[in-house]
Amino acid sequence: MPVTFADAQTVMNNDLNKLQPYPFQKLAALFRQVTANPEYRPISLSIGEPKHATPQFIVDALISNMAGLANYPTTTGSDALRSTIACWLSRRYDIPAPDFKTQVLPVNGSREALFSLAQTVINRNKTDPVVICPNPFYQIYEGAAFLAGATPYFINNLPDDNYALNFAQLPVEVWQRTQLIYVCSPGNPTGRVMPLAEWKTLFELSDRYGFVIASDECYSEIYFNTKPLGALQAAQQLGRVDYRNLLVFSSLSKRSNVPGMRSGFVAGDARVIEKFALYRTYHGSAMNPVIQAASIAAWNDEVHVAENRRLYTEKFARVSEILSPVLPVCLPDAGFYLWIQTPIADTAFAQNLYRDYNVTVLPGSYLARSAQGINPGENFVRLALVAGVDESVEAAHRIAEYTRKLSVVNSK
Repeated sequence: MPVTFADAQTVMNNDLNKLQPYPFQKLAALFRQVTANPEYRPISLSIGEPKHATPQFIVDALISNMAGLANYPTTTGSDALRSTIACWLSRRYDIPAPDFKTQVLPVNGSREALFSLAQTVINRNKTDPVVICPNPFYQIYEGAAFLAGATPYFINNLPDDNYALNFAQLPVEVWQRTQLIYVCSPGNPTGRVMPLAEWKTLFELSDRYGFVIASDECYSEIYFNTKPLGALQAAQQLGRVDYRNLLVFSSLSKRSNVPGMRSGFVAGDARVIEKFALYRTYHGSAMNPVIQAASIAAWNDEVHVAENRRLYTEKFARVSEILSPVLPVCLPDAGFYLWIQTPIADTAFAQNLYRDYNVTVLPGSYLARSAQGINPGENFVRLALVAGVDESVEAAHRIAEYTRKLSVVNSK
């Protein structure tokens, strides 16, 4: 008998049913209920996709290395790229260069690697494995946990705690089942950078319970004053020179304005990277040789990164000046998001702003889950200041005007 669609459904991975719609799917559904004001041109501050121009020297490197399309890439990438990344880590964080052959692995962007790590780390033979995530969070962490056969648990990042990872929120029984924790520093969406004391506590928990730490650091090169502390740097300062159970994930997407290149790396514990490389051999995620050549050029240059930071610094200063009289704006430690508390429900704020002023922002509740009795994203919105300076300033003026009118209505 032929297999029907219903029969095919029964052999699907049941864990797929646990996945929630992505935040931007929820946002599209929210906006379908209204029509954007056609008097304004649309401005989107919802997606963290860099809009600054890709540096020309990176484009030139791509073009001049097109001959690499004739070759299959190796899973581990070229020695030249791995060595370049190791040297960049040494320069950036003032640490000894990791062993590029055992402690560095190029990947097709941090998103793919953050997801696939869980498939490598989670031991399904142990009862009820747990993956811990910050909350709000990058939804890839949750999906990775579910599809690896684990249960995600969340640590709420709250304004009263300065968005710290308060590890005491979770009971010992959960920590005992934990096999992997995702952290994001600088954080998405809060922009908070984890201090050394917080890393020390996390390392101690990892030693006690044996879980792997995945440190998502894709926003590390967008900062305003102090360079963000990195996980490898924290480990070195605390004497953990072998980076045991620690992996750092980084990317060129935000640093160099090349999100379409899908170029990043994983660095840290050689034992975990060895197993991760084995998994990726079967996963088929090898970086294109053309992308590798352009990535070497990008990691070796800091001039364009400094200019990138200058643009973000200007935008944050100007946007904050416009919004601070009407909304509680706090400059993040790093990253390109503003995480702003709203005077009404975050979904209503976003929907009405889109309807009246054709500006798109992301409701914070779409970036979080209810945990310990609350959704820490409720009554917040995330603004991604990724557009040009003039467009970002125009969006800020519209948001300010909308908020002033909202205040008048609420006061009546």
